[in-house]
Amino acid sequence: MVTQAVANIKDKIIAILSTVTDPEIPVLSVMDLGVIRDVQVGINNDAVSIHITITPTYTGCPALDVMKMSIRMALLQEGYNNIVLTETLSPAWTTDWISEAGKEKLKAYGIAPPNIKQLVCTPDAFQAEEAVQCPHCNSYHTRLISQFGSTACKALYQCEDCKEPFDYFKCH
Repeated sequence: MVTQAVANIKDKIIAILSTVTDPEIPVLSVMDLGVIRDVQVGINNDAVSIHITITPTYTGCPALDVMKMSIRMALLQEGYNNIVLTETLSPAWTTDWISEAGKEKLKAYGIAPPNIKQLVCTPDAFQAEEAVQCPHCNSYHTRLISQFGSTACKALYQCEDCKEPFDYFKCH
């Protein structure tokens, strides 16, 4: 009976986390972004405790404190007050953790989602510019403007066809 109650509460917590958005990319929830690594629920004498493990997109990410505060506030609003948030850097976050729905949301928002990582890495791959699809017109005729876009985890590109600039969520 307790196991089912814990599972039900965990499902509620995940649903709440799905409403908490990334402060830098408000179309993505922390679940879409893949920064929530683990959710543990405990019940002791009808008191619910929640332990959430979160991995920042990169060490020193300025949005992490806002994310943690937003998570805590969302859970408090739903009546959960025994909350522990733990930050972990290992394993390091990777763009592979962004959900498919999250990638679609990025594109609809005008940010090119990360490309699928190459399966074979060669020294030449480090010299070549990555082919990035424009989220506006879907052209691959794009060029890198800057290694850093609106945030350190994005690069700035411009489409040669529609001429629109856009951020690209860099693979890492």
